[in-house]
Amino acid sequence: MTSGPVKQALDAAMPAVAATLTGMLVSVSACAPEQPAHPEVVPGIEILAGDSAGVLSGLRVGLITNHTGLSRDGTPAARLLLDAGIDLRVLLAPEHGLRGRALPGQAVLDAVDPATGLSVHSLYGQRRTPDPSLLHDLDALVFDVQDVGARYYTYVSTMAEAMRAAARAGVMFVVADRPNPIGGELVQGNVLDSAFASFVGQFPVPMRHGMTVGELALMFNREFGIGARLVVVPAAGWARSVWADQTGVPWIATSPNMPSLESATHYPGTCLFEGTNLSVGRGTDRPFQQIGAPWLDAEEVLGSVPAASLPGVSLVPVSFTPIGADDGKFEGETAQGIRLEVTDRNTYDPTRTAVVLLRAIRRSAGADWAWRPEAFDRLAGTDQLRTAVESGASVDEIVEGWARARQRFQRRRSSYLLYP
Repeated sequence: MTSGPVKQALDAAMPAVAATLTGMLVSVSACAPEQPAHPEVVPGIEILAGDSAGVLSGLRVGLITNHTGLSRDGTPAARLLLDAGIDLRVLLAPEHGLRGRALPGQAVLDAVDPATGLSVHSLYGQRRTPDPSLLHDLDALVFDVQDVGARYYTYVSTMAEAMRAAARAGVMFVVADRPNPIGGELVQGNVLDSAFASFVGQFPVPMRHGMTVGELALMFNREFGIGARLVVVPAAGWARSVWADQTGVPWIATSPNMPSLESATHYPGTCLFEGTNLSVGRGTDRPFQQIGAPWLDAEEVLGSVPAASLPGVSLVPVSFTPIGADDGKFEGETAQGIRLEVTDRNTYDPTRTAVVLLRAIRRSAGADWAWRPEAFDRLAGTDQLRTAVESGASVDEIVEGWARARQRFQRRRSSYLLYP
């Protein structure tokens, strides 16, 4: 559990820190067999503000966080650190802002946090990385943000950019880890081609990577040459088979269009439809759980999709009307759609399901269909998926073509996994 790059990351910090966290990692793994099947998970920020507060003792600290950075009783991460006597100097916020209310893609302005009086520096506006002048007055950056478990989500990119800045400034980077809400066992979809790297996917990882932000930080730091002085404080009580609704910790909408675990479960697949002229249900109560358009013939599409080809999910014809959608798709219009409902999340592959639906809808829609090529390829991490669908390649040809790169990724990631 503490061999290889994990132990190296700990040893890179001061000896007392390494000893504290190494002991913690061992105790978490050693106690796991004696715990209930799904014990309540303790987020890493609670451990950092508690038994491991010595990690930040005497240091000037900045905190990258948002509305998801809470303890189990709902205390914000900033308050936890302040109450633990940590010299917290500044807050930094990712996309959607400190309160998680800004619209997708909307620039977030610098502000002041009324709860603590601390200044809040935006990392999703004029800058996407901490200013060197800000880091000059800090000794450590802490990251505490809940990820969603899919490659195309900007919080992880914010973490990576901040790690780079910390490495350049000689500032310690501490990740207060949280579970992957859609579990840590399933790895699905294609691996990003680095030629298509962007802020919604910087590194060659699959659409569904099955890792926590702490594990990703360890991988990014070593495999992709960031070289930060990195410390990861794991969450206690989490195992890879555990989903968010089994942690004992209430679900928090990670962004305005991620209201539930059901949406997060479909997101690694349905997010691809953002790169087409179909709605993904933004402006409804089920974003990323349904796709549609006024011209879609859902019955025809579903009639062409054998149910047996998509284990773990049910496809249901529906209609929905986006109101206040932030993607500009079919505002106030009734869309004919397809709703995805998970029936067995352990066998469900949202990425394969997306390919099935992309092919079926493309074939059915004819001239009504439109790609948004740049957006689609950025999400897909390649242009090959779009061209394969256009050429009429079969689902198996497309999906099986992803397997070798994904297997290489899984071998690579094994060195960075912190949880059983």
